[in-house]
Amino acid sequence: MVMENRRFCAEQSGATMVEMAIALPLLLTLLLGFVDFGYAFFQWNAGNKAVQAGARLAQISAPVASGLVLETLTQSDVTKVGTAVPANTYNYICTANAAGTVSCTCGAGATCQNLNVSQATFDFIFSGNGNRAGMQKFLPTLLKSEVQIQYQASGLGYWTRPGGPVPTITVSITDHPFQFFFLAGLLGFGNITMPSMLSTVTGEDLKSTYP
Repeated sequence: MVMENRRFCAEQSGATMVEMAIALPLLLTLLLGFVDFGYAFFQWNAGNKAVQAGARLAQISAPVASGLVLETLTQSDVTKVGTAVPANTYNYICTANAAGTVSCTCGAGATCQNLNVSQATFDFIFSGNGNRAGMQKFLPTLLKSEVQIQYQASGLGYWTRPGGPVPTITVSITDHPFQFFFLAGLLGFGNITMPSMLSTVTGEDLKSTYP
């Protein structure tokens, strides 16, 4: 009986399978974690490309804040005509709701002559057209409600400038989540919100008509 017990204790068959059963879930989780976080980095890069593309489209299109074209074109104080327009004289901040309908508000410390909007321009910046790729082309999971487009007086340009105002245009993505696949299923990871990302340009060829 004693010999049989010793023989049983010294038996090594099946040990490898037990070790593999312990190690495999850890190794698999680590491997799939690398895949998921690599995909998260890809999404981060795609988001940066999206705001860059959006800023470029906003730079050469009719403003989403269609009231912007009224800024600086007239000046009742003749002593200001031809002088520089101070920074933050106007500050239009345009966002969309969950249904994709855009609206603009006026930033703190600024005045905005008209808060009318161009839904067509916002949609163009977001979706693009047959000739130009919009923001969603680079980040397919992007929602309109996660996009903000801001037109703020930059301190450039002058009162009654024939070409209109020269704003600083900032296109941002906010509250967009990273998408996890393997870790969400294996460990119950919830989506993590991306840090806000933005791209800022100076208005170059703002048009009065879309696009």
